[in-house]
Amino acid sequence: MAAQDLRVVELTQRAFDAMAAGRTDEATRVWSQLRLIDPDNPQALLHLGQAAQRQGNLAAALDFLGRAAASLPKDAVAQLNLAFAARRAGRLDIELKAYETALVADPYCYPAMLGKAEYFERSGKQRQAARFYKDALSIAPPPEQMPPELAQQFARAREVVQANAGDMGAFLEARLSKLKSIYPNEKTDRFDECVGVAVGQKKVYVSQPSLLHYPGVPATQFYDREQFPWLSQLEASTGTVLGELNALLREDAGEFQPYVAYKPGTPVNQWHELNHSPRWSSYFLWNQSERIDANCARCPKTAALLDSLPLVDIAGYAPTVMFSALLPHTRIPPHTGVTNARLVVHLPLIVPDKCYFRVGNDTRKVEKGKAWVFDDSIEHEAWNDSDETRIILILDTWNPNLNVAERDLVRELLGGMREFYQEDLSVLGQDRLR
Repeated sequence: MAAQDLRVVELTQRAFDAMAAGRTDEATRVWSQLRLIDPDNPQALLHLGQAAQRQGNLAAALDFLGRAAASLPKDAVAQLNLAFAARRAGRLDIELKAYETALVADPYCYPAMLGKAEYFERSGKQRQAARFYKDALSIAPPPEQMPPELAQQFARAREVVQANAGDMGAFLEARLSKLKSIYPNEKTDRFDECVGVAVGQKKVYVSQPSLLHYPGVPATQFYDREQFPWLSQLEASTGTVLGELNALLREDAGEFQPYVAYKPGTPVNQWHELNHSPRWSSYFLWNQSERIDANCARCPKTAALLDSLPLVDIAGYAPTVMFSALLPHTRIPPHTGVTNARLVVHLPLIVPDKCYFRVGNDTRKVEKGKAWVFDDSIEHEAWNDSDETRIILILDTWNPNLNVAERDLVRELLGGMREFYQEDLSVLGQDRLR
């Protein structure tokens, strides 16, 4: 190696050592010495440009950083430094080109995406800004790993993306309203959700069962009640069921047991606050296909009603029927159930104000005597923000998208899985959480 090359290596190392030790002035002097023997050294140009920018000498910064960036077209950091200097100097043409070159070098360089989005926002091009902010958010690191200096930029990104989604939603609503008015009697719930997803106001939720996924079944959040004509019979019995529930509560409310009850050593994940807690408790009439005769005897009219309903019937699994109590100011966290082969029915019985239930994108206020059917393999949650306890009746029914043969086969399939793992059924992850 020639003497000059050795000297370049020596000075480069000295400069980096000084920078690592926080001796920035010394590092700047060494980089300047290096340029005396290697005027176009990219690292010297880059760091001298950074020093000039810190000192407010933007003309020198642009000169040094522009030459460094030209020498390092595949170095996203060099391009970002040039972009930041150009922004301070008001050289928008250089700034935008530098961001674009950085993204060519590294398409996942989210600081360049943020910078490009801010460029368009300053230029009054809000829609373009929202597009690049959205791209940056899609690859943003988790909050705990996010550099503090970028947290404010990402907060701004979320604001702009949400505002743009709202503007687009309002624009499309105005455009579509005339056409929708032609079909006043047609259900457009699915289309409305399609619009919400398209503009970014809603997410795409899919079936994510923990035990058994049945393919080809639509991921329907709340099912149309017309598919379950017996819902009217269930709702008409609200007073009868409530009467037996109230008697049960007067006689022995202690029969309600914590619904979440993991064994010691089991990962509880989002259930740590509710595990073995009375804040969410239940009183079972049926528990995973087993009829609890003593409990049914205390609620004979409710038990008779259940006998008349088309409950799902899978040995060892279903039905599960219970009174579900949620104490004041308690939230059941987002989760998914075990299979989309069956659906879950709720009949609200004791319902104070401020009780809500969400499945996917659809959040509903819980109202006494108004039943609904939903697919609990889609993410859902419930909360009671009132000062009183909320209690509902929960039961299982078959998914109407399965024909008779498919239901028989599902029974046999799940029975086979139980037989295979009969020594340790916990392998199946039999989680009844809904």
